[in-house]
Parts: sequence; structure tokens; C-alpha cells
Amino acid sequence: MKISKLALATAALVGMVGAASAKNLVCVWDVAGKTGDVYNAAIDYGVAMQKNGVDIELKSYVDERVAVEDFRAGQCDAVVATAFRTKAFNSVAGSIDSIGSSTVVRNNKIDIPASYEVVRKVIQLFASENAAKMMVEGNYEVGGIFPLGAAYPIVRDRSINSVEALSGKKIAAFDYDKAQGAMIQKIGAQPVSVDVTNIGPRFNNGFVDMVTLPAVAYKPFELYKGIGTKGGIGRFPIMIPTVQLVFNKSKFPDGFGLKSRQYWAGQFDHAMNLIKKAEAGIPAATWDDLPAENIPKYVLMLREARIDIAKQGMYNKQTLNIIKRVRCSVNGSDAECASKNELE
Repeated sequence: MKISKLALATAALVGMVGAASAKNLVCVWDVAGKTGDVYNAAIDYGVAMQKNGVDIELKSYVDERVAVEDFRAGQCDAVVATAFRTKAFNSVAGSIDSIGSSTVVRNNKIDIPASYEVVRKVIQLFASENAAKMMVEGNYEVGGIFPLGAAYPIVRDRSINSVEALSGKKIAAFDYDKAQGAMIQKIGAQPVSVDVTNIGPRFNNGFVDMVTLPAVAYKPFELYKGIGTKGGIGRFPIMIPTVQLVFNKSKFPDGFGLKSRQYWAGQFDHAMNLIKKAEAGIPAATWDDLPAENIPKYVLMLREARIDIAKQGMYNKQTLNIIKRVRCSVNGSDAECASKNELE
């Protein structure tokens, strides 16, 4: 049977229209689902990317593992999840969340604004054209980084206010982040495997003595139940976790990654507003300041643990060196700045 030239042309045109109207599916993890801050930020992102000729459709997940596995299986073109999960696709960007790497201390006090400035500068650096190659591993590319806020030690008993007091205690560790478990064992505590679907209940029901989470998790995970009248939140950031967007390069136009990363870098102030709002929503009496004399030794302990964990291959050494240089650009008087690199 002969097919006319007109029929062939029509079929080709229909195919072109179909391709042009195809949407890129982005799987978005947010513990609060479609009502959460991360999902709402993804909605704004989708609108912004339309100006770059990319039409995005969002799919909401409350189970992060499923979102990442759907992306890995090709059911999504991109995924938004914590760096603990996305590190499997890009170790450079994923290692931003390394223990204590962004913490700045001045006069034996944690300088929270300066610590966030470290994170801001690293995100801006990774969003620059010069860093484009580092954001690609194989067929995967990092399309943006969004801070969740400082992760603090949250305990059921306020008497657990030192590293020594943690000896033998049960501490929640995400089962897919081996670095957390290694750190917990290093201080003589017992890591208990959790994920985002059960970390709240395990803390609230007393299966673990401590969790390390940002303030944005306080209400969704109902952590006030576990804290009760005896517990508290130590104002000492163990790390500043992020969510990251990772996409399949073959599904997006050339040059999309740089535009995407620059968009998310421009959302840093918005993220900070959400973080400040979350922290302000926690009762003042819940917060607990650690003794000033303990802070320098804890920072040193985190640094030593971070280096040891990197040597075991759990953190990207290049990222740690980059963060150290940024840290020293923010706080050049720190003794560690006498040497250039954190790791050779």
C-alpha cells in the first residue's frame, strides 16, 4: 500500500507537535506532600523553566525512597530529594551535606549567619559555568541545590548535653547514609537505622534517644511529642542538609542544567525565610545552648570524623577541599586556614 507524501508530511507534523508538547516529569519528595515548602518551591521552578522552553510536570511523593527509585528506573526525568539520596548520582554536590563542613565558630560560639554564608557561596560556586563539569556524572546532572536548614541534635532527655553523655545511647541514622552511622559509632553511641517515613515515630516512641534534623521537620514529624518536658534541641548544627534536583541529561535540552542551577541558587533567600520561620515556630524553652567551652572541641571532633569518613570514600574529597576554602573565605582567622586543603 502506497502512502502519499501529504500523509507522511502530516504524520511528521503531528510527531513534531507531540514532541513539542511533551512534558518532563519531575518526581518531588516532600514530607508534607503537595502542601510542603519543597513541593511549592518546585511549582515556582516549573513556571520559571517554561521561559527556558521546558514544560515541567510534577509528581508528589512522601516516601523519598520510592521517588528516587522511580527516577532511577526511568519513570521520572528528574527527581528532587535530599542530598543523602542524590549523592548516588553526583558525589560532588551530594557531599555538601558533610558533617560540620559549613560550621563557622567565632569566640567559642557558633556563627549561624556565617555558616549559612558558607552554604550560599558553595551553592553559587556550583551554579557557575566554571563548575558545570563537576555537576555531571555519567548521564546524570545536578540541576539545583536548596538548603533545608541546620540539622540540630534533638534529644528526649536534656541531660544528654555532651558527647560523653551520648555513649551507649541510641541515635537515629538514615540507612542509606553510611557516614551518619560511622560518625555515631565513632562517639561510642549506637546507630539505629531509620528513613524519613519512620524517624519521627521512632523518636517519639522512645526507640531512639536522639535524632539530628532541621527545624523544618519539627512540626511534620511531631517531634514535640518525643521532646516532651524533658527533652530539647541543642543549638549546635551538626550539618546543613540540602535537597537537590538531579535530572537525566538525555531528557532535557543542552544547557538546561546551568540555567536550572542558577535558578535554584537565586532561591537561597527564599529558603532562608522558610528556615527562619520554622525555627521561630519552635518554643524558645525547647532550645538548649551548649557550654561554650565544649564547642571548639566538638567542631574539631566533627572535622576529624569528616576527614576519616572521606578517606573511607563516603564523602567526595574535592568537595571538602572546596568547602574548606569557602569556609576560610568567610572566617579567615580560623587556625585551620593556615593550610589550603582539608584533604590532600
